[in-house]
Amino acid sequence: MLEGQKFEGNPIPTLFPLISLAVPVFNEAQGVLAFVEGIDAAIAKGWSSDEIPPRFEIVFIDDGSHDGTSVVIRQLMKHNARIRLVVLSRNFGKEAALSAGLQAAQGDAVVPMDVDLQDPPELLRPMIDKWLAGAKVVNAKRSDRSADSFIKRTTSRLFYRAINMIAEHPIADNVGDFRLMDRDAVDVLNEMNEHTRFNKGLFSWIGFETETVEYVRPEREIGETKWNLGKLLGLAVDGITSSTTLPLRVWTVIGAVISILALCYAVGLAIYTVMQGIEVPGYASIMVAVLLLGGLNLFSLGLMGEYVGRIAVQVRGRPLFIVASKEGF
Repeated sequence: MLEGQKFEGNPIPTLFPLISLAVPVFNEAQGVLAFVEGIDAAIAKGWSSDEIPPRFEIVFIDDGSHDGTSVVIRQLMKHNARIRLVVLSRNFGKEAALSAGLQAAQGDAVVPMDVDLQDPPELLRPMIDKWLAGAKVVNAKRSDRSADSFIKRTTSRLFYRAINMIAEHPIADNVGDFRLMDRDAVDVLNEMNEHTRFNKGLFSWIGFETETVEYVRPEREIGETKWNLGKLLGLAVDGITSSTTLPLRVWTVIGAVISILALCYAVGLAIYTVMQGIEVPGYASIMVAVLLLGGLNLFSLGLMGEYVGRIAVQVRGRPLFIVASKEGF
């Protein structure tokens, strides 16, 4: 990881690893300063005075903020040479903003982080140590979710369980975007042109040698979360549709089973009619069959529509995000 040259018989390091922190922000003017101070403190505390720490850059991606977030970042850039700024032309969503950060990051390794300090900066040192030891990806896994509400814990557990049951490449439980990725892994991610981004699934799909560090996530102290129930459900649907085509194959099986059962029923009904005569059909049985098959048809059509809609988005070929400006690079 170090490049140097011989100078009077002693290797003199001339270039130390550069670690890029990719930080998407949306209306986070109140939290940017605390985040930068937290990173600076973690770097000062993580490496002793007799050690040479890696170089760091903080790449903020302003995802269409309208509360002056970019103004605050520009003020901080005057006094902190680590800070870089990417401003998107509008709000494209966190997944797209994170992809913009991965493309803008120049480091030998990249660490996506949230600005709310719920991704502890103190984990940077152990993550970097595992990376220097040979790991290409270092996941940060939450070891305790007792601070979350019952509903959040339950829905999160159900989501991870459901997606890992059907996904072609399961994602790590209780691991979010917070992880360290080697430049080789980042380059592979930057080559992917998928417009419906589910970054956790992409991080899992690329593979590479992976290590894990565990932590307890602190509560958010500054600002408010931008996630709501609708956005979380949308992310869950994106995660399923981008990770596997199993739901489509399942409906092929369901359709085949229903067809076989219907054929068997038709044969049985014909035999019964020949032997016992015609019987007046019951209203209840007809309604049950119509409603059941109608509901299944509508559900399967909606599922296919989700996939077709994502195909339409992909074939349009529009960019995943638009960069309005880049500063500090």
